[in-house]
Parts: sequence; C-alpha cells; structure tokens
Amino acid sequence: MNAKSTDTKHTPPTPPMNLTLFNNTSFDRGAPRSKEVLWWVVRSLFFAPWFPIPSSIKVTALRAFGASVGERVVIRSRVHISFPWRLTIGDDVWIGEEVTILSLDRVVIGSDVCLSQRAFLCTGSHDFSRESFDLMTAPITIADGCWIGAQAFVGPGVSFGKSSRCLAGAVVVKSIGADTTVAGVPARRIDRAS
Repeated sequence: MNAKSTDTKHTPPTPPMNLTLFNNTSFDRGAPRSKEVLWWVVRSLFFAPWFPIPSSIKVTALRAFGASVGERVVIRSRVHISFPWRLTIGDDVWIGEEVTILSLDRVVIGSDVCLSQRAFLCTGSHDFSRESFDLMTAPITIADGCWIGAQAFVGPGVSFGKSSRCLAGAVVVKSIGADTTVAGVPARRIDRAS
C-alpha cells in the first residue's frame, strides 16, 4: 500500500506586523522636504486635474524638478509621479490617464514606450517577514519600444527588454526579456498571437 507522505517542510510562521516598529528614517528621499512640498503643489496644479493640461507644461515641470525627459512626450490627465528627480523618460513616450509612477527608486523609461491608462510602476514594497515591515526599494527599467497595458502592475526591480509587451491587468514581478509578451497574475510569457 502506497501511503501519501504527510511530511512537510516546517517553515517558521511570519511574525505579525507591528507598525509601531516601522522606522523609515534611513530612506533617502533624494531631495529636501521643501522641494518635495513644492513638487506636491505643482503636481496638484498641473498633473492631478481631470481636464487636459498641455503635455509641454508637464514636461517643463518635470525637468524643473530634476527629471530627464526627452522630446514629444505625451502626459495625460491625473498622472501621479512621486519623485521626478528619480525619473528618466526617453523620446516619443505616451503616458496615459491615471498612470502612477511611484519613484521611491530610479525609474527609467526608454523611447517609443506606451504606458496605458492606470498602469502602476511601483519601486517600493515592504519586508513582511520582519515585524517592523521594513521599506524595500528597487529600480524599474523599461527599454525602448515597450507597451505596458492598462491597469498593469510593474513591481520593484523589474526590467523590460526592448520591444516587450505587458497586457492589460497583468502583475509583473519578474524581469521580462526582449520581444516578449506577458499576461496574467502573476504575469507569464504568452504566444504573441494570444
């Protein structure tokens, strides 16, 4: 009689979060608080409104706050960029409505890239294996010719190779090679015809 083994590898339980232990003082915001506050005001005036404000004004504002932004960049309404001084954008980039770029770490977006509506580029997370729920950050790089579909999530440390695609609603937590299409939760490579 073949009995199924009931031996399982025992892993210690994850400690419960104790947010009173959270300490964010070692996180380098990359700019003085005064610059961050001023950016919040500019973002509220020119990026947050639902009505269209010319992309040229938004590009000028990003550059004034330390972003490197190429030519012919289109930025739609309600785009949220946390720290523009950690952002690099190439030429001919489209950033759709309600895109969020949480740039706690470096975000590099190549040329001819489309970030569709409500895409979320997230460079930060937390170490849930620690009771103190420590902040962790890692850069995101999106190479030339990529498309990030509507409502896709791109996690910390993810890189997209040249001419890759992330279909709508995908959750990308691992880097993607060149000329690759991914979809799903978590994102997996699919045939281009799918």
